[in-house]
Amino acid sequence: MIYKNKKILITTGGTGGHIFPAYSLAKHLIKKKFLVEIMTDKRGLKYLEKFKELKIILNNSASIYKGNRLNKILSFFIIVFSFLKSLLILLKKKPSLVFGMGGYSSFPVCMAAKVLRIPFIIYENNLLLGKSNKYLLPFAYKLFVAYPELEGIGSKYKKKLVKVGNIIREEILNHKIKKNQNPINESIAILILGGSQAAKIFGEQLPLVFEKCVLNNLNIKLYQQCVPSQNDKLNRLYKSLNIEFELFNFTDNIINYFSKTDLAITRSGASIIAELLNCKIPFVAIPYPHAAENHQEKNAIYFKNKGYNFLINEKEISSELFPLIKEIYKDKKILKEISDKQNIHSDKKVFEKIDSEILNIFND
Repeated sequence: MIYKNKKILITTGGTGGHIFPAYSLAKHLIKKKFLVEIMTDKRGLKYLEKFKELKIILNNSASIYKGNRLNKILSFFIIVFSFLKSLLILLKKKPSLVFGMGGYSSFPVCMAAKVLRIPFIIYENNLLLGKSNKYLLPFAYKLFVAYPELEGIGSKYKKKLVKVGNIIREEILNHKIKKNQNPINESIAILILGGSQAAKIFGEQLPLVFEKCVLNNLNIKLYQQCVPSQNDKLNRLYKSLNIEFELFNFTDNIINYFSKTDLAITRSGASIIAELLNCKIPFVAIPYPHAAENHQEKNAIYFKNKGYNFLINEKEISSELFPLIKEIYKDKKILKEISDKQNIHSDKKVFEKIDSEILNIFND
């Protein structure tokens, strides 16, 4: 499928949960010979500007749901300005299709596409329809979803729903799965992930749990994402505990850690969960308690009910995490049972499904 003269514009919010699917989609579409550009805000720019193969357009917007009344009024005018700027950009670029990947930055761009009669598709990888996507849905050509159980869709819009799966990097989809076969007395390799921003609280609370593991003769290896300001303190602590460890801040090469990992401890954003599932890595989900409409907890509960992960609330880290690690250490078959269940899940056909849907749009 080659469309050398077809332009696609991808618009995305600036958090990792929006940026990484947008980047993965862009790479795939570029490979298919589309002319692709990504529009994002200054938050997203800091993740994407290092990818020299991408053409990026900066278009800041704002959320009207946060702050006091004055901030909401200011946000309204920022959104209007972003909408007008989006109109000019779309008139100049003349894309054949717009992909809205979620986040408030995508809202004015998609609305501009609607005004200019450019078809746009929105994508939702959580289990609850995001606010921007909720308001865009009546005007969208299609709604691509990772899971058909998505909540928040009115019955009259169900016909727009297309289950494509999780849009994640192709190297993740093609990752060679490591089977957990550790004997009981060997160490457990634990990967700690905090999302694109890193979870500061993980760097504060988890070391206390790991110290307790050492005091109870549990042999663990750590690969921990933390914020840069925590590097020195964690480095000194883990050395004093004689724990084998590696610290990192934000990295694009997380797959390098997947092949070393027996168990992950993570927030439960849709993108990172999808990567762990496709690599068959058992994980402890600790939802971010302030996520919009509690969508991270919904994600974690959904997968826990399938037997894919453990679930611990943030306030229970100190009381629940050590007993869980101890139980797993004594019986590592627990991890194998989870990874076996995860074998049911696969997003390998996500780009094949997207290609088919794009073909349908251009042939309409």
